[in-house]
Amino acid sequence: MDLAAHQGGVIFDHPAVLAPFIVGIPLLSALLLLLFGKRLGKAAGLIGSGAVGLAFVGSIVALIDMLSFPPEQGRGYVSNLFTWIEVGRFSIGVDLLVDQLSIVMLLVVTGVGALIHVYSIGYMRDDPLYGRFFAYLNLFVAFMLVLVLAENLLLMFVGWEGVGLCSYLLIGFWFERRSAANAAKKAFIVNRIGDFSFLLGMMLLFATVGTLSIGGMISHELAGFGGEISSGLATIAALLLFGGAVGKSAQIPLYVWLPDAMEGPTPVSALIHAATMVTAGVYMVARMSPLFEASGGAALMVVGIIGAATALWAAVMACFEYDIKKVLAYSTISQLGYMFLALGVGAYSVGIFHLVTHAFFKALMFLGAGAVMHALLGETDMRRMSGLRKVMPVTGTTFLLGWLAISGIIPFSGFFSKDAILASAWADHNYALWGVGVVTALLTAFYMSRMYFRVFEGPVRVPEGVHVHDAPRTMAAALIPLGILSVVGGLLNLPGVLTLEHFLEPVVGEAHVPEGLTAWILGGIALVVAASGILLARSLYMTRAASVRRRKAQAKAPALVNAARHKFYVDEIYGRGLVLPGKSFSAYLADVFDVRYIDGAIMGTGRVIARAGENLRGLQTGYVRNYAALILFGVVVLLALLLVRVGF
Repeated sequence: MDLAAHQGGVIFDHPAVLAPFIVGIPLLSALLLLLFGKRLGKAAGLIGSGAVGLAFVGSIVALIDMLSFPPEQGRGYVSNLFTWIEVGRFSIGVDLLVDQLSIVMLLVVTGVGALIHVYSIGYMRDDPLYGRFFAYLNLFVAFMLVLVLAENLLLMFVGWEGVGLCSYLLIGFWFERRSAANAAKKAFIVNRIGDFSFLLGMMLLFATVGTLSIGGMISHELAGFGGEISSGLATIAALLLFGGAVGKSAQIPLYVWLPDAMEGPTPVSALIHAATMVTAGVYMVARMSPLFEASGGAALMVVGIIGAATALWAAVMACFEYDIKKVLAYSTISQLGYMFLALGVGAYSVGIFHLVTHAFFKALMFLGAGAVMHALLGETDMRRMSGLRKVMPVTGTTFLLGWLAISGIIPFSGFFSKDAILASAWADHNYALWGVGVVTALLTAFYMSRMYFRVFEGPVRVPEGVHVHDAPRTMAAALIPLGILSVVGGLLNLPGVLTLEHFLEPVVGEAHVPEGLTAWILGGIALVVAASGILLARSLYMTRAASVRRRKAQAKAPALVNAARHKFYVDEIYGRGLVLPGKSFSAYLADVFDVRYIDGAIMGTGRVIARAGENLRGLQTGYVRNYAALILFGVVVLLALLLVRVGF
């Protein structure tokens, strides 16, 4: 392995040596399971889980190694594996960057990913494609690790496209179901729109600054503008890259794929929509924060507005959804909007902090929903279940922890990260975004309480003929640690030995949050808003007059309720405005333009040649004297031409 110095003052030492192994172990296990998964049987689950677990151990070792170096020596390390492409001045290597930001992402992806793998051992136990499922999961984790560790944008794009491919395979894993196959295609196509924007952004950056190296751009061309890129070009490049994030992280207007992606197995929903793929856009914006800063604030303003609008939009739809997994899907879209809101006000470390806490409680809630579905034979309609905490104590209790965390109740992890986002927006004097964030926090507490009360509280009610059972041991082994992390995860950012914001400061800068009395007031507002959402849900779903109150509330705005339950007809608008015209145009090209013009030109050319051949065939008589006469005639003509030319 070649460990060479990287431009911009990055130090090189043994922590980066671990990076290829962290990526390679899940990748090799994926290849092994793809080739021999059927023969390995149930051992495939142990191999797949063990590989991601080893990657997690490697990530912890890399963190310890990094912390062992004094701060003045630097904490960024690059592993140069080999040169990938070298054409003229375009040179790209397979270089893996290990720094504070990538370490945090490594721990989240491999740690939460390992728990989801363990959960899958029980959840997918009876599936005939058991080995293939774990192969896809490990391949997905490997590509996500490539994305996180990439030192240049092109290698990041390889991981970016890799997780897109694996999401297609995993969302459509039960491909015999038409809905799952359609959901997989929808996710793949919508993500390609964003990916095209990402490609354009990469091309513009290379044409402008002459490199795709993240360290090179940040250390030289972009820092202080360097005379290489104007704020206008930086804004365009940043927004093009953000277009990729909009697709991958399901923001307005490209969020429509994520709710349909719930057709995949529940562990897939937990992995893709809690800890990995959908957070890729958040990670990319934080990684490229110097570029967004170089835009003079214009790009960040767009990021913040899109994030806030998405957070509120998805929260409204979640309030009227009855499918337990789709409520969590809209919640994921909304929480990702929260993260982009933080990035938009320049609080990059705060956005990453919420990414971490969200990975804990959202993975927990997806897996808890999966345990409910496992017990109720696939039932997802919340109206057909209640009181499950009494018969599913482990699932119900851990889900309760996730519910309180995402609702923003102190001392659970979600309170600290949400409060930090709202406080950052206030400190940035962006009171409009703060207001949207507060309203979204209220709605979040309401719809998550609505789901918890409907599913886990009240009298026990399940579909007829179903024998309810709690989560099996392998599934509980994932739920319990995630429940604990949902409680204590907020401690990661409390002042102390290792504060997440301070840890990330060398990469993304310092987050400015209010202090003193203002901080206490903002925290109190966030807590009161969360409690209000819970109390509102309780009054509408847990009291004797709850049904009467719901009917009265819905009667006040029937058009809004109906529109929200139909997802504000966005899918229908896209279908009629884009999909159907696209299909009609494709049909015209295939059935009319291709047949009439393309095929007509080709067939017409053939007919002209055939007819010319038929006409010229008469010259081929087979008589030698005719050929001799033609030759003589030609010679005479040539001589006549020569004589005429000489005579003139």
